[in-house]
Amino acid sequence: MTTEKTPAARPRALAWQRRRASAARFWRRYRTHRAGVLGLVTLALFVLLAVAAPLLVGSEVTDVTDAPGSPLESPSTELPFGADRFGRNLLGLVIWGARVSLLVGLLAAVLSVAIGTVVGVTAGHFRGWYATVMMRITDWFLVMPTLVLAIALATVMSRSLLTTVVAIGVTTWPTTARLVRAQTLAVEARPYIERARALGGGHRHVMSRHVLPHVMPLVLAQTTLIISSAILAEATLAFLGLGDPTVVSWGGLLQDAREAGAVSAGHWWYLVPPGVAIAVVALAFTLCGRAVESVLNPRLGVSR
Repeated sequence: MTTEKTPAARPRALAWQRRRASAARFWRRYRTHRAGVLGLVTLALFVLLAVAAPLLVGSEVTDVTDAPGSPLESPSTELPFGADRFGRNLLGLVIWGARVSLLVGLLAAVLSVAIGTVVGVTAGHFRGWYATVMMRITDWFLVMPTLVLAIALATVMSRSLLTTVVAIGVTTWPTTARLVRAQTLAVEARPYIERARALGGGHRHVMSRHVLPHVMPLVLAQTTLIISSAILAEATLAFLGLGDPTVVSWGGLLQDAREAGAVSAGHWWYLVPPGVAIAVVALAFTLCGRAVESVLNPRLGVSR
């Protein structure tokens, strides 16, 4: 015996069907961008390494009391990337450091985009004195050097991963706020927004049901672009000695190499692996972000 769906279930099923069709359409367009696919495959490999790090190298790779090599040992068959100043396996440290660098980059980007989206949507919706105040605050953050603000926050707060995430997130949101506000103003100028208000739709209804769905593609593209900047910022803070000293990250490895005098001594194997990892991941996120922008807004004309 067949059972009919309730009236409330039919719209939900239709909504999920449209979401699946939209996701399939997005993927069909995305995979036509060779650079974007290359970036996605690269990111998948790094994420797989980060997730499987406990199985591949184990947490004992960070232990300085049972290091497998001698301090600053050059690359060999046993240590393909050489050893750090404590004699630890650099290949294992780079794999283990991917966990922290990718996590901090993702969390900082999410925090930055969340702040920028809230500020941009509310400033574009309410207008008046509120928009003026929020945009002046945004302008102040835009003209201030982001790295200087992040260093100041990381200096006055305790040295931890949370501090790094907050320092990056609260200093990189103004660009997102500007873009989202411009998109919000464009959306709210459309006739159906006026009809929604005439039918009794309040501020929350208009922003959540009409404005936010239209700015989410822009937010998604902005997130992929900000992650690369956040990873670079985390590496910079760690290189300056403002990261969490209890964890291993790519920036922390570069800071250790600087303290060990690897630059002046010519110990290139101490510098190249973490530096290349940072550059490759940042480039991969940038390629993905450009591909997402091109798919969501074909008028941008991003090359493939």
